[in-house]
This record gives sequence, C-alpha cells and structure tokens, in this order.
Amino acid sequence: MFITIITFIVILGTLILVHELGHFITARAFKVKAEEFGFGLPPRIFGFVKDDHGKWKNVGPKTKAEDYKKTIWSVNWLPFGGFVSIKGENGEHEKDIDSFGSRKIWQRAVIMFAGVAMNFVLAFILLAIAFTAGIPSLVDDQPDPSLNASLEKVQIISVVKDSPAASAQIEVGDIILKINGQPIAGIQEVKDKISASSNQEMAITVSRAKQEITKKIIPVSNFPDQPAQIGIGLVKTAIVRYPWYQAMYKGAETTLALTLAILKAFVKIIGDLIVGQPVETEVAGPVGIAVLTGQVVKLGFIYILQFAALLSINLGIINLLPIPAIDGGRLLFLIIEKFKGRPVKQSLEAKIHQIGFVCLIILMVFIIFRDIKIHLF
Repeated sequence: MFITIITFIVILGTLILVHELGHFITARAFKVKAEEFGFGLPPRIFGFVKDDHGKWKNVGPKTKAEDYKKTIWSVNWLPFGGFVSIKGENGEHEKDIDSFGSRKIWQRAVIMFAGVAMNFVLAFILLAIAFTAGIPSLVDDQPDPSLNASLEKVQIISVVKDSPAASAQIEVGDIILKINGQPIAGIQEVKDKISASSNQEMAITVSRAKQEITKKIIPVSNFPDQPAQIGIGLVKTAIVRYPWYQAMYKGAETTLALTLAILKAFVKIIGDLIVGQPVETEVAGPVGIAVLTGQVVKLGFIYILQFAALLSINLGIINLLPIPAIDGGRLLFLIIEKFKGRPVKQSLEAKIHQIGFVCLIILMVFIIFRDIKIHLF
C-alpha cells in the first residue's frame, strides 16, 4: 500500500509538474514574467529568488512575487505536482511590458498550449524508454531472429464459461509453465499436449502472482472430428527490446495510437451524454487511478512507464477541452478575441472561469464518491 501511494503521488505529481513547466518555458521565451514556479502546491514553505544584484536570497511564506523582478522558486507544503504563476494571466497588469496580457494572441495561445504539448512529449519519452528497456509484446510461436526478445511465455487471455479450465479455476493472466510436469515453450505445444490427453486427466502448472499453481483438468472434445480442448485462449508474449532509433519511432507511433483511442473514447462519452444513453466507457477519478496504480506496480517498472504515459496523454487531452478554468477554456477565449477583434470583458471571463472551476470541483467530488463506491465497497 505504501509503495502504491508513493508511486501514485510521484506519477501524477510528475505529470502536473511537467505540464506547468511547459507554460513556464514558453512564457519566459516570450519574455513574460513567471512570478513563481512552485514544487508542490501552496502554502509555501520557503523559496529562493535572485535580487536586483543577481544574488540568490531566501524568501518566506508571506513574500509577494510582485516584490521581485525575477521568478521565485518555491517549495510548498502539499507534495503533489507543482504550479506556475504567470504575470497578468488573469487580465491584470495588461499594459506592463512583461505581462501575459500584453503579448500577441498567438503568443498567449502558445503559452496556454505548451502545457498540453509537454504532456504529449513526456508520454513519447516514457514510451521510448520502455521500448528501449524492453516492453511486453505479442510474438509468434516461431522465433524471429530480428527481434531482441527474452522471457518468452505462453499466457492465458480468455477462459470460456463452464469449460474444463473454468471448472479448474484457471484464470485470465495465468502463465502456463508445465503440462504433466514437462516445461512448455509455445502455443502449439500446449495445444498438442491438450489434444493428446482427450478425456484423460492432465496437470497444468501455471504462474499466478509469482506463485506456481498446479490444476487437474480433463480435456474434452465437443465433436468427434475435433481435437480435445479445455476452453482457453492463448497468446505468446516476450520482452522485446528495440534499438534507440526504433524505440523513438515506436514511442511516437504508440503515443499517436493512444491519443486517437482516447479521443475516440471521449467522443463516445460525449455522444452518450447528448442522446441520454448510459455512459458505457469507464471513467476513473483519483481513487480509481490509485487502484489501477496498485495493480500496475505489481506488474513491474515497464508497466508503470506505460501507465504514466497513458495518464499523461489523458491529462493533455482533458486540458484541451473547451471548459472554463482549464487551458482549453482559456484558448477558447483567445479564439473569440481573435474573431471579435477585442478581448472578452475581463470581469465576464473571470466569472465564467470561476463557474467552470466550481463545476469541475463538483464533478471531481462526484467521480471520487463513485470511485469509492466501486473500489472500496
């Protein structure tokens, strides 16, 4: 449990910190003042800032960012992600030369979009690392010399209801190690041994949760001219490592594929909501993500990298939605400003963002309670 909690905090914290870093880098590139970059969330514990003479000095919890020309780098009490405070991002100091509001529309749009872009870049990097280190992949029964594959295994991916395998409590995810005490190496070998044991008891040894379990099963044939079966679906997997240049390509390819899959899921959710249909796609909040983190931790480091990449893409896409109070909502107001030729009245925009923020909090509370009901009761 402790490792799960730490992993959960590190993953989400890193995703948020990288997102905020995108805003910070582009703001500084356009000479917009970043008043504070915080590690963790306020209240502030302490911070550092360069004074007018270029010397670093300590600042306390009550020090105001506007008192200094340079960025305050702070460490905060809540060890979860981070934040960047950009001068004028809420419409104030619009006439100051280093203010967000004084920049051209396209520059403000780039600053807003940069956080999302960094989430996609992070996903690509994590996946490229995973492909370089070795990623679980489906392989053929016949070895491919061009693949740098290791730890090959035959894994069960489906169990037919009321089949001999189901009766013997064989489970999806089990790895077949032996049949009748003999090690097996491929899917065809498993099929041959099962077929040869028609109506005879056989012993199948599987690995489950790092434990070896042996089950007694009698294969049966539903038709005289068909081989005996026990009602399982099999795949052969291996840890496949790629050279760095192929890993980068695979990382980009997988990032794109995951992005399209998530977008498709979002479109389906929105479509179901519009027509009043029950939302079939599973939506997880913080509790659900924490539960998934616990499951992924048990699988190993490579799976954690893949999971973090998936969450990073999710975070990027969610932040692009045209919802007030998040990046997508602020980008929408910039688009409106571009077409109108002038910005939306600041008081109106601020009020809309406040309403959007409250709605997001209510939605988050609802999802958290739903997660608790599903996963803890």
